[in-house]
Amino acid sequence: MEAIAHAFADHGIASVRFNFPFMQAGQRRVDKPEVAMAAIAAAYEYAARRCSGPLFAGGHSFGGRMTSWAAAENLIAPAGLIFCAFPLHQPKKPDLKRAAHLPRIKAPMLFLSGTRDDLADRQLLSRVISTLDNAQVHWLETGNHSYVILKRTRKHPVDIFTQMGQIARTFIDGYT
Repeated sequence: MEAIAHAFADHGIASVRFNFPFMQAGQRRVDKPEVAMAAIAAAYEYAARRCSGPLFAGGHSFGGRMTSWAAAENLIAPAGLIFCAFPLHQPKKPDLKRAAHLPRIKAPMLFLSGTRDDLADRQLLSRVISTLDNAQVHWLETGNHSYVILKRTRKHPVDIFTQMGQIARTFIDGYT
């Protein structure tokens, strides 16, 4: 998250980072959705009190998925959502259940997904995106779920995190 936050900051995008309660307690088992969504709503409210422009929300992996639920449940009302490595399914268990709530989200959505992400099969995520009027995906060449790249085969000339910052900036500028 630190590398993503720095790359976003380099492109004029401020971010609020926080720990979910399970992380703060040093536990490995993730929080129940209600607990995670409450933490997201609190972080969103914190940012809303301190910022004067449109707010975009998102997160990496579990954080992004829970942020999408918070938006679908109207606990937050962002101008848009940016999902970094949205975990569409468990590794080697392609499924669409984790995307069932996405059509309820009114805000525009950007999915930044690595082409080697084992939690987001490229064909499945593309299919999900194609059913949403307000979503787009940007595939990050050779990136995995943690954005580790294959240095010898990646042809994109820009660092993956810099690329993410550029894409996010363009997305935000298109909706502000």
